[in-house]
Amino acid sequence: MMNFLTKLISGVLACVVLFFPLTAQAQTSTVFERQSLISADLSRENLSGETLQLREISDANLTEANLSHTDLRGSIFTESVMVEANLEGANLTFTVLNAVDFTGANLSQAILEDAILSRAKFENTTITGADFSNAVLDNSQIDQLCKSAEGVNEETGVATRDSLGCL
Repeated sequence: MMNFLTKLISGVLACVVLFFPLTAQAQTSTVFERQSLISADLSRENLSGETLQLREISDANLTEANLSHTDLRGSIFTESVMVEANLEGANLTFTVLNAVDFTGANLSQAILEDAILSRAKFENTTITGADFSNAVLDNSQIDQLCKSAEGVNEETGVATRDSLGCL
C-alpha cells in the first residue's frame, strides 16, 4: 500500500512540476547552464547560491558538494549521492530525492516541503531547522529523523519536529 501511495504521489508531483513550473528564475552559472547533469560528477563542486530549478540531476555524485542556499525547487535527484554535502538553507521544495544518500550531509535550515524522499538514507545527517512539511518519507525514516529533530526553520517558521510529525 505504501509503495502504491509513493508512486501515486510521485506521479502527481511530477505532473505539478511539468504543468505548473515555478516562475522565479535567477541567473545560473554558465558552467551548469548547458551541460547535462544526469550521472554528473559534481563532487566537491561549489554550487552555493546557484539557481538550478527544474533540473534532472539523477544518479549524480554530489559528495562533499557545497549546495548551501541553492534554489533546487522542482529538480530530480533520484539515486544521487550527497554524502557529506552542504545543503544548509537550500530550497528543495517539490524535489524528487528518491534513494538519495544524505549520509553525513548538512540539511540545516533546508526547505524540503512537498519533497519525495522515500528510500533516502539519513545516517548522521544534520537536520536542525529543516522543514519537511508534506514531504513523502518512509515511516522508518521519520522515526530515525525524529531522534535528532530540533530547531525552527528561519524562513518558513516551522519547527522540524512538527514538519516531521514527531510525537
